[in-house]
Amino acid sequence: MTCTEFLALLDDVIDDTVTAAVRSEVEQHMHKCGHCEVVFNTTRKTIEIYRSHEIYELPPDLRERLHTAIMARCKKGC
Repeated sequence: MTCTEFLALLDDVIDDTVTAAVRSEVEQHMHKCGHCEVVFNTTRKTIEIYRSHEIYELPPDLRERLHTAIMARCKKGC
């Protein structure tokens, strides 16, 4: 399996709508490809957070730094 094939299956794997054989192939790929493993884990965790409606408050200094960085990037032309 290639990383492109993995990405094409990501939604279905996370939704658990793939066959056991496909899931096994995806898991084997992730075992060999740390990048795809990170993509899978990050995407799955993001969906879990979104579904649980958890709100995370950022510390004021972090919020300000993040806001400043985003605004600077937007001024450059994202």
